[in-house]
Amino acid sequence: MAGKATGPLAGIRILDLTSVVNGAYGTQILADQGADVIKLEDPGSGRGDGGDIMRWAGHVPDGAPRGFGPIFVTINRNKRSLLLDLAKPGAKRALVRLIKSCDVFVASIRYKGLERLGLAYEDVAAIRPDIVYVHAAGYGSDGPYAGEPAYDDLIQSASGLADVLPRTDGNPTPRILPTLVADKVSGLFLAQSVTAALLHRARTGEGQFVEVPMLECVTSFLLVEHLFGHTFEPPTGQWGYTRVVNPNRRPFPTKDGYIGLLPYTDKQWDQFFEVAGMADTIATDPRFSDYFTRSKHINELYALVGEAAATKTTQEWLDLLKPLSIPVVKTNRLDDLPDDPHLVAVDFFQTFDHPDLGCYRQMRPPVRFSKTPSNIRRHPPGLGQHTAEILAEVGGDEDA
Repeated sequence: MAGKATGPLAGIRILDLTSVVNGAYGTQILADQGADVIKLEDPGSGRGDGGDIMRWAGHVPDGAPRGFGPIFVTINRNKRSLLLDLAKPGAKRALVRLIKSCDVFVASIRYKGLERLGLAYEDVAAIRPDIVYVHAAGYGSDGPYAGEPAYDDLIQSASGLADVLPRTDGNPTPRILPTLVADKVSGLFLAQSVTAALLHRARTGEGQFVEVPMLECVTSFLLVEHLFGHTFEPPTGQWGYTRVVNPNRRPFPTKDGYIGLLPYTDKQWDQFFEVAGMADTIATDPRFSDYFTRSKHINELYALVGEAAATKTTQEWLDLLKPLSIPVVKTNRLDDLPDDPHLVAVDFFQTFDHPDLGCYRQMRPPVRFSKTPSNIRRHPPGLGQHTAEILAEVGGDEDA
């Protein structure tokens, strides 16, 4: 493990009161970029169930201690774990000293809970006036859902995301996408908001309260393309971008697998159908004569692409289309990813030897900084692993 932070946020200290995926994913991005992220965890019931609930989800390797669930390991590297029972006066005194040393306070606890803990924005700003205080909320505080519980499934339902598949395949049943997209998108908004607020502080000396509500973040993300015809008043068309909500927009089966394929320009479409042996058919079909008419008949166009794709192997298509710069890629299954030539070349999957877990896999930070590269320098922490170290840095308290 690298011992020193090299990323652009080196020297920034973040007190992290997040858990599960949304907040923890966002703060790991900041930790990868160099921030000293101190993950504040509680002892729970004392029966080995304390701290972030993701510690206990999933199976650990045989012989490894509990508390290192696979999702926890994936989104909590480069952090230090501080275990405090805030019911104890000594812990509260230690927390005040710690807040004084922090640039950023991030929490995903419901705001009323933060108020009960004496950790509302006004309380924290009284200790550190220029603090960047970020609340990862479920819903914006000025709406009727404010303060209600929010999880990925609920936000996918409330944001309209569960209505996307029905618009694609004709099955009217709303469905949850099988990835924690609401949590992860909100985590991305959170990370960007922290850096924006730090830039403001650097320019003005001012801290501020930042609210990152999941419903608003995910709805904004979804409607970039799916507001579509309802961008205008009165509407000029449907909800849902026609090219995207169409049943033939999918990986296309080849003779021996699947490919992702998307000719885009007039030239690329002409070249694709020439290679596919369908040039004469397409050239005489007015539905596909230009971008506008192709867009109106995109479902039929993709159906023709599917017919053509089935005539060759995946590798044959790659060999034919890549030299023409027609966008094409082999469709990977999840278990293909570690052997994907590009991901291998960029060293995307990296393995580390954890003192308790043994060998484990991580994905390298995807964003490249030429002057201040992100690095992986700390294993995901054990519960309370760094408590003594952190308390010593801010002035220890034996009662904490």
